[in-house]
Amino acid sequence: MGTLAGHLLPAIGFLVFAVYYSVLTSLALLQEQRVLKHPVLPGKLQGHRLFRQVSYEALTKVVIPILGIFGEYFLPLGVNRLQMIDWKDPRRPFIFKDNWQHVTMFGFFILSGVVDIVSQSHLARWGVKLERAAEALSFYVLVLLMLTHIENKSSLEIRVHLLLLIPSFLLALVLTVEVWDPNSPPFWLLKSWLALVLSSWMFQICEMYVPFTGQPWRAEDPMDHAFLTIFFCWHLGLAIAVLIIIYGLCSLWHFHHSSWTKTPCARYQPCPMESSGEELEKLKAETLAQDGVV
Repeated sequence: MGTLAGHLLPAIGFLVFAVYYSVLTSLALLQEQRVLKHPVLPGKLQGHRLFRQVSYEALTKVVIPILGIFGEYFLPLGVNRLQMIDWKDPRRPFIFKDNWQHVTMFGFFILSGVVDIVSQSHLARWGVKLERAAEALSFYVLVLLMLTHIENKSSLEIRVHLLLLIPSFLLALVLTVEVWDPNSPPFWLLKSWLALVLSSWMFQICEMYVPFTGQPWRAEDPMDHAFLTIFFCWHLGLAIAVLIIIYGLCSLWHFHHSSWTKTPCARYQPCPMESSGEELEKLKAETLAQDGVV
């Protein structure tokens, strides 16, 4: 079933993006934004033409997959899986299939990050649609690779990867629709929820390497197969709960931040009609002084 590290890093990466999109979507809904605004890099980097208006998301799409590629080839330290063909064998067989599939997946996510950087640095009108198209392509590649990733595996491994295909394929479809309609709040919510499901299920796959119960999963046991599907349904509900919690925390921050930014001078204060004569004379003197009349 591969390695724990081979699934843990993608799980962490997908979780980072899922939480990021959930926070971004929650704030956009609270602020009634029509366009999903991504935080950009600090001003020092924005001064360079290449990094003008580049978001943290674009840079993260490049950095995390590069770390993943390094892990696939050289972790644990001392190994080297760069070789694709065993030239010593007369049959010239392909080797390290799973690692090369993971590297291919990481490579398309790097491509998506590069497209984001180029699009955001040039501020093209069609840039957002191009970004969604590149992101959708990376998830279609993920689905395609997972279909062959389950070959020659146990029935339990096939089941867990087929369940992983559900949020991956739905994410690809949502991103495809966003190519034509990128500013639709329902799609923002759907994408955030599916990303949370995908990341949490990746952690469920990691749990199969180190079971909480201390007993390994049994591929020949139909009960393990049944509970695996039950756990996936629980992950669907867990993602909804996490999304609601993130929205609640963002709403608390939004309302507190709004109350801090309000100043007493910004509010309209009507003049009391039953003021004393001294107060009226004082207000009249201040008005005349502002008009330049002595």
